[in-house]
Amino acid sequence: MGMKDQFQEKSQQGKQKARQAGDQAKQQPQRGRQQRDEESERIRREDEDRLNQDYDA
Repeated sequence: MGMKDQFQEKSQQGKQKARQAGDQAKQQPQRGRQQRDEESERIRREDEDRLNQDYDA
């Protein structure tokens, strides 16, 4: 394997790592937003349950 081939291989590996890191960065905010949505939905349900209990009392 010549030096040229080694440089090309390293370049391809670097591009692949950068692409994977970019894909992971795209997925992170979605997970965070989904988690916040789930938590706000849970809080909303708890508030609604408390309100219903107040009416039942």
